[in-house]
Amino acid sequence: MTRQRHGSWSIKAGSSYEFARDVNSVPLMVAEFGSAAPEYTIVFGGASGDVIPVALLGIRDAENLYVDEQGAWTGRYVPAFLRRYPFVFSSDNPNEADAVFTLCVDEEFAGCNDEGRGERLFDADGERTQYLQNVLGFLQAYQVQFQRTKIFVARLEAMGLLEPMQAQFTLRNGQRATLSGFSVVNRDKLKGLTGEQLAELMQADELELIYQHLSSLANLTPIAERIGVPSAEPAAPVDTAPPAAPAKTSKKS
Repeated sequence: MTRQRHGSWSIKAGSSYEFARDVNSVPLMVAEFGSAAPEYTIVFGGASGDVIPVALLGIRDAENLYVDEQGAWTGRYVPAFLRRYPFVFSSDNPNEADAVFTLCVDEEFAGCNDEGRGERLFDADGERTQYLQNVLGFLQAYQVQFQRTKIFVARLEAMGLLEPMQAQFTLRNGQRATLSGFSVVNRDKLKGLTGEQLAELMQADELELIYQHLSSLANLTPIAERIGVPSAEPAAPVDTAPPAAPAKTSKKS
């Protein structure tokens, strides 16, 4: 984003989540576990070395059960990944500690305009408005949490706690659906940790995160019931592909 290109732009954010209608999972930062666990299922998606916690929003591809016909969000908590839209940080090396990030905006977002509707990005002198400063602050805090989340996942992987799983659902018409491509913490492996490993998790405030994740698995049934699925039952561990990719924005600066 530049003053030259976006100096006269305003953003009318609105309250529509239509852009997320076809997303069945979104990344979730560890700071969100406490707010998300009561109503979402928190699992781990992605290949080894690139795993991240995600909140399940649907049990089928291109399905978000938390966006209604009017585009409104029907859940109590909206994940930060979605709240940051239409803004996003971009970097060529996002995983590096000294990475430089560029603020980008989805120029195809309906709320982008140069007619003064909503919040201005730059003032008459070309300086950042308080609105834009707040956006930057939000994204910077998000990036800090992203790094913190990576540390948490790396510890889980190093301790061998994650295992691939799938869940099977029985539809009201008798058909069965399977949700796969995610990992969860293995309870037996958690119980088998040494006192030193448990102390490490506790001192890092990560033991609580693990229990929040495990308790959130009970939300699979309520999520399924949003499409009339009465029950969900865990199945044996399987090796599967990762869940559908999270919402993508058109990054233009």
